[in-house]
Amino acid sequence: MPNNKRKNQGNKNKEVTMKPSNEKDTPIQDYEDDDIEEMQEADLKKLIRTLRSSQKQILELQKSLMDKIENLSRENEILRRNQNETKQLVQQETVIVTEVKNSIDQMKNTIESLTNRMGEAEERISDLEDREQERIQSDQRKEEEIRNLKHIVGNLQDTIKKPNIRVLGVPEGMEREKGLEGLFSEILAENFPGLEKDREILVQEAHRTPKKHNQKRSSPRHVVIKLSTVKHKEKILKCAREKRQITLRGSPIRLTADFSSETLQARREWRDIAQVLREKNCQPRILYPAKLSFVNEGEIKTFHSKQKLKEFVATRPALQKMLKDVLHTETQKHGHQYERR
Repeated sequence: MPNNKRKNQGNKNKEVTMKPSNEKDTPIQDYEDDDIEEMQEADLKKLIRTLRSSQKQILELQKSLMDKIENLSRENEILRRNQNETKQLVQQETVIVTEVKNSIDQMKNTIESLTNRMGEAEERISDLEDREQERIQSDQRKEEEIRNLKHIVGNLQDTIKKPNIRVLGVPEGMEREKGLEGLFSEILAENFPGLEKDREILVQEAHRTPKKHNQKRSSPRHVVIKLSTVKHKEKILKCAREKRQITLRGSPIRLTADFSSETLQARREWRDIAQVLREKNCQPRILYPAKLSFVNEGEIKTFHSKQKLKEFVATRPALQKMLKDVLHTETQKHGHQYERR
């Protein structure tokens, strides 16, 4: 028995040496073998309980440390993964930044190229605009020259036609018996007996216009009578205005001066204005070749163009009120004609 007790006490002594130095529950002392032998059984049991409690605390502390180590390991792994992910993100961002820089450089190059092209295009457009302006100015000069030439031609035609009388309403084929000159003599005899005996009135030429007869045309072609002098033409037309009703074999006809197409158009443009002035007793007349004459405030006024008439009307309120509608209508007509061109 003493030997067993010694062995047990030896084991207990070994357990006592494993007690942590910082144990606070029961102070652990270093026992010698003689001290252990002298210890009572109760003290040994108490010492054993203390050793066991210390061992349990050590195990728990070990487990806690292992848990902390495991947690630290997991956190370290998470940090490592985060670092890898961050590194990958940084690499991706670096790639993206590089691509963006390359794209910006390409865009700068493209913008620079487009800017150069736009500059070239603007220069070309400027050249084209200059050419277009030159063409417009050239066209305007040509149009002005054409108008001047037409005016000159019209004046020449009017000069050539100045001794002419145009007869309207002579039926086709009536000239077969006596010819156009004979018909004109018949007109003078029927309407102006005194003129028919005037031997100074000589017909130089007589013809219909246009030369070719259009069967579809309902009205007869005009007859143009060329007299030897302008004085005789004016004399006959004056008698026609005074008589008003001119006939040939009882049928009504008209005698007018012969004008170029340009002058005829210019005279037609005065008609509406002349009609309004006639209604207001202003005694309007269309003078040779295409001038408007009328009486205003006891004075005879003559105008070569509508622009001059408008300028004069603007200074005469009563006349302005009288011609307001017809001048406005004329302005609209010219505006529509310009738009069609």
